[in-house]
Parts: sequence; C-alpha cells; structure tokens
Amino acid sequence: MPAPPDLRLVPAALASWGVAVAALTAGWGAAAVLVALAGVAVVVAARRVDARRRAGLRAAVVAAGGCAAAVGLVAGFAAHAVASHPVRPATGTGASARLDLVVTADPRPVRSSVPGAGRVVVRGELVGGQVGGHIGGAPAWRAGGRVVLMAPAEHWAGLLPGQRVSARGKLAPPDRADLTVAVLQVRGPPGAAGPVPSAQRVAGELRAGLRDAARAVLAEDPAGLLPGLVVGDTSGVAPGLADDFRTAGLTHLTAVSGTNVAIVCGAVVLVARLVRAGPRTAAVLAGLALVGFVVLARPSPSVLRAAVMGGVTVLALAVGRRRSVVPALCAAVVVLLLVDPGLATDPGFALSVLATGALVLFAPGLVARMRARGVPPGVAEALAVPVAAHVVTAPVIAGLSGEVSLVAVVANLLAAPAVAPVTVLGVLTAAVAPVWAGGAHVLVSLAGPGVSWLVWVARRCAAVPGATITWPGGVPGALLLAGAVVLAAVVLRWRRLRAVVAAVLVGALLVLVPTRVAPPGWPPARWSVVACDVGQGDALVLATGEPGRAVLVDVGPEAGVIDACLARLGVRSLALVVLSHLHADHVGGLAGALAGRAVGGIALGPAREPADTLGQVVRRAGAARAPLVGLGRGTVLRWPGLVLEVLGPVRPVAHVDGEDGSAVNDTSVVLRAHTPVGRVLLPGDAELASQSSLLGVGSDLHAEILKVPHHGSRSSLPAFLTAARSSLALVSVGRGNTYGHPNPQIVGLLARSGALVRRTDESGDIAVVAGTGHGAGPSVVARGDPRPDPRRR
Repeated sequence: MPAPPDLRLVPAALASWGVAVAALTAGWGAAAVLVALAGVAVVVAARRVDARRRAGLRAAVVAAGGCAAAVGLVAGFAAHAVASHPVRPATGTGASARLDLVVTADPRPVRSSVPGAGRVVVRGELVGGQVGGHIGGAPAWRAGGRVVLMAPAEHWAGLLPGQRVSARGKLAPPDRADLTVAVLQVRGPPGAAGPVPSAQRVAGELRAGLRDAARAVLAEDPAGLLPGLVVGDTSGVAPGLADDFRTAGLTHLTAVSGTNVAIVCGAVVLVARLVRAGPRTAAVLAGLALVGFVVLARPSPSVLRAAVMGGVTVLALAVGRRRSVVPALCAAVVVLLLVDPGLATDPGFALSVLATGALVLFAPGLVARMRARGVPPGVAEALAVPVAAHVVTAPVIAGLSGEVSLVAVVANLLAAPAVAPVTVLGVLTAAVAPVWAGGAHVLVSLAGPGVSWLVWVARRCAAVPGATITWPGGVPGALLLAGAVVLAAVVLRWRRLRAVVAAVLVGALLVLVPTRVAPPGWPPARWSVVACDVGQGDALVLATGEPGRAVLVDVGPEAGVIDACLARLGVRSLALVVLSHLHADHVGGLAGALAGRAVGGIALGPAREPADTLGQVVRRAGAARAPLVGLGRGTVLRWPGLVLEVLGPVRPVAHVDGEDGSAVNDTSVVLRAHTPVGRVLLPGDAELASQSSLLGVGSDLHAEILKVPHHGSRSSLPAFLTAARSSLALVSVGRGNTYGHPNPQIVGLLARSGALVRRTDESGDIAVVAGTGHGAGPSVVARGDPRPDPRRR
C-alpha cells in the first residue's frame, strides 16, 4: 500500500497565498497586520518546545507563519509601491501619458464583433515616461511597475517579449488587483521598438517553423490549433473554434500550463527509463527538456509559472520520491509568491496549482479504484487525470465565466488520448522545422489525426443543446460550486446514498436530455423559414422544397451553434450559403455550416472587406470544395420551393475602411425570398445609408416577414422598417448582449405598425410554418431554450 502524501507544507502554502491576496485586495496595511499575526503565531509555537506530542503541529504552524510573514512582507511592499507610484493618481483622471516599457508577454487579441477593428492587450514593465495634458512639457519620471496597454492590433500585434517601446495614450485605472499600475488606451503605433533578446528571437523562429509546417500540411482549423496546443500560440485559432473549445471545457488545452510541461518532461523520463538510465540521469534530461520547452514557449511569466508547477512534479517523480511531490508543489507556490506576489490573484496561477494538485493527490486514488474494478492500466490513468483536473478546477472556471459546462468531463475524456501525442509531436516539429522542413511535415502529418480529433470533439460537444448552464460569477459562484463538489464527494462515500444519487441522475437524464436535445414537436412539419438562435449574430434557414436541402443566409459567430441548428432541422445539404457581409457575427460559424454537408456554393456581395475575413472565407470554401458566387442587384435564384431576389446594395463600393463597422454593414446583401409562407425581407445589417438608397430608388420592399436589420439596433430608418408592411418581425439577437439590442424604440415601432415581434434571445430557434387546411395562414413555432447570456471570454 503506497504511503500517504506528505501534507505538512500545505498550511504554509495556503497561508502565504491568503496573505498575498489580502495585500493585493485590501492594501499594504492589511498585509502588515497579517504579517504581525503570523510572527506572533511563530513565536508562540516555537516556545512550546516541551510539547513533543504536538511537535508536528508546532512545525506546521512555524512553517506556515514564517512563510506567510515572508510573503506578506514582499506583497505588502509591492502593494505600497503600486499605491504610491507617480502614475497612479493620473489613472482616475484620464490624463494623457507617454510610457516607456519593456514588453513582457505576447500581445493577446481582444475579441471584437467588427473584424479589422481588432485590438490587442500588451503587458509590459514600466521604465519611465511623462504624464500630463501637454506631454512634451510634463516632467519625466523613471520608475518600474506593471502596465497594460489596449492597442491597435495592426501596429502592436507583431511585438515580441523583451522589446522596449514607448506608447502614447489615455490613462485608466486597472480593473484587477494584480499589481498593475495603470492601463493605457493607445490609438497609434508604438515608438521605436528596441532589439529582440536572443532567447525570444530563437523562440520566434521555432514557433514560426511550427506554424508554417502546420499550415503546409493541415486544414485551416487543425493548423491553427496545433501551435495553440503545443506552445499556447492561439493567433491562428478561429474565433468560432475558440468558442467551441470554451463551451466544451477544453480551453485549458490552448494555454501553456503545467500539463504541457509534464507531458514533455514525462516523455523524456519515459525514454530515459526505456534505455535503462538511472533516476538522476532521467532528472537531468527532464530538466534540459524543461529549459528547451521554456525557450520554445517564450520565457514569459505565465510560461515560467507553468514550468515551475509542472517541473517540480515531474522531477520529484523522476527521482523516485513520490511523497515529495506535494511538499515540492507547496514549496513552489511559496517561492512563486515570493518572486511575484501578483500571482495570488491570477486565475491562471490558481488553475495551475489546482490542476497539479489534482494530478498528484486525487488522480492516483481514482486510478486505484478503477484498476480494482477491472479497468486496464493506461486506460485508468487516461480517464482519471482529466476527471480529477476538471472537477478540482471547475469552481474557478465557473467563477470566471459564470457558466458550468455539462459536457466538459466527457469532452476531456474524449480529448485526453490525443493530447500527449500531439504535444510531443508538435514540440519535435518545432525543433526540426528550422533545419529540415520535410521532417517537420512528416511529424505534422503524424499529429494531424489527433488535432483533427480534438477539433471534432470540441465542435460536437459544444453543439449539444444545453452544453452549459449559467452559474453565479465571481468569488461567491466559485465558492458555491466548490461547496457542491465537496458535498457530492462526501455523499458518494456512502453506498446507499450513491444508489440514490445514481437513481436521481438517471431519472434527470431520461427526462431532461431528450427534451433538451430534441424537444417534442421540433422541427415542426412544413417549416419554411427558421431563424436559428446563434446568440449575437444572424443565421436564417430557408427551405428549398427539397427534402434535407436548404439555403442558409449568414452563419452566426460560432461553428458549433449553427451546425447544431442545421442538424436539428435535418438539413443534410445546402443549395447555397449567402454571407450578407463579412463581419464575424455573420461569417464566424461557416466551418460549422459546411461540416459534413454538400454545398452548392458560397455567395458574397460586391464588397469584399475586411480582407482578413475574406481570406478565411476563401480558405474554408476551398477546403469544402464550394465555389464562390458573386451576387449583384437584380440577380434572381430559383429552387422548387424558393425564389431569391437580390435587392441591394444599390450603390456597391469596391473598398471600405475595415475599421468602420457602419460602412461594412452598409455593404450587406439585401434579399427578398419568396416562400410558401410569404415574402421574407432579409436586409442583413444594412444601416441608414443602405436603407436610404433602397427607398430612394423605389425598391419593392413589401414582405410578410421582416428579418429586422442589425439585430434591432437603432441604426434603422423608421420608413424602411414600415415600408415592408410586415405582419411578422424576426429579431436575431443574443440574450444579455452589451450593445443594447434590440432597441426598445425600434421594437415599439414594429409593434405599432402591426407586426408580431419575435426574438431569438427570448424564444430560441423560431420557425415559420405553412398552414394546413383551406384558408389557414402560416404560424410561428418557437423551439425555446435560448442561448445563455454572453460572458467574458
């Protein structure tokens, strides 16, 4: 029977972590009080030298108090330095500033509904700068401290860690207690960028080789995902796929974590043991592999943190001292907090610690229980590790996202067998690519099936209706789920209660799953038009009169969501996919629409901007072997049960500014569909200029059904909305969106004009069904179960 884990340093790690959190959130004064209390605890415990029976407790108290005092002092001084920083007073006034800084991490994209208007988050360490209304005349200062820049992707995305730059913009206070001094809103390009450190330059070359090899061999989604799985480079991951990974509970796979480190070092240890190398040799080789991986993944703070968390575990196991794993983990927590107290409130740090703790504390017990019940070796480990990691980290993820994924355990179980091989092959590809492109392509080909499998798992799991449920966010939500997990663990220890819980779960599954996946009466017979609930986006399905075949107008922002809607409707092939304009909320889900379906063509309007989104559409069309079709005013398309007229845009333009969202919206293809339930006006996101042009040339806009333009925003002309004289208005909009869609005045105007207004954020998928019997008109059927509120990604 294996010896129990050594938990004597756990109180020291928890106490240190708690003191650091207090210093960051409550200020350096709170840290000083806690340091004093920790000192008193150490003195009191140390004086009880005669209490031999409590020697272990005394040692634990001394260790906890000493570590907490040390971390508290460091964190307190750091918090005081931030509070007294010369920039801090100006952050509340929105003052202009010029900051000189050294970039500390790769720029990270900020999600936007308007492609081309992208911005990135740039983290850096301050060197100096000037603050004041007239920067040139303001006094200069030189001081350290962390800063976050919100900057245009066009100019800032190519920066590398270690480069020194200057930035001009408006100051704002930070929104997190992580020792960040200020946030700078930047509009222009950076000042002269300094040289790239040699380690970062080598890392850039290795990462570029991995990206190029992946693009040369794999399809678009797997090619973008492979660098993310290996080194956390998610620049090539499409937004829709990123959303599917989040919904499926697989986002952790695309971030550099202790798992990546453990896989790489573990592979080296395994090879060393196969060649009969001793424990010390294996440990040295694992250490060298660790250094190499840090260079490859960039020696940024998050990577170094992951290296420490994964490295201590692997090295402790490599030298054969399994009881040393937990003390090594606790020591790593204390050391990391001493080096960087700001980690205390970093969600990534919490997830790394919890996942590593689950790996060494809970996974072995699960493996033993599975083995006792006949589960083969290897299979037990593959099942136990993702389950333990997900259950332990679920409270933190729920607190961050406000959601609980109901498919995460299954998704992680399905993904687990592919993660390690893909990671190892990806690392080898990065190492080989600069010197041997052919060998790199072979390695990528070997990794390809595993990466494609992960894409498939994410999409299919994300497409499950009700894959996530809303949950209270923040610390209360995290604590609530943690309590539920602990309660479930306690309950499941009793056999009789296990039987009761199992019966309840089976009953719930039998009742809830069928109604969530396939609600009674869905899809309704004789449906002609369906507005898919794709969240904050557009996707409208038109029946062609041929079984299993339809025309799709826009595809929403996420691949999994539109794939699920089409699957529920039984659409097996698409006669045509019309993309009204090239904004992410209308084209982001294209891969999901094309997945496993024959496609007659992908139709675009005369405007082909933004160029980056057009490139994505062209690549996906090529992968699906679907021809691109141009649509212009006056075009008419016919199918047995459907006719499409192209009404606009009236004045097409060859080029629009990709950063001007309204200009791109006004390039929307405007359609009128003739269906068994009447005419349907589909204006995309056409706004004031496009609507005015349609009215100005006397276009026939009459339609029984109106798809309300731009999600019901206020950027519509009342005359355009009432010109259709529609009896039904469909609003495709996401619940709880931050844009204020639909505008209450627009909804009121439509209702006063006699239209029945139906919204996807309230009704889910909405179908318009042809009537039966003499004189029966069309009816509206709502599927229900609308998508939940959007959360921070």
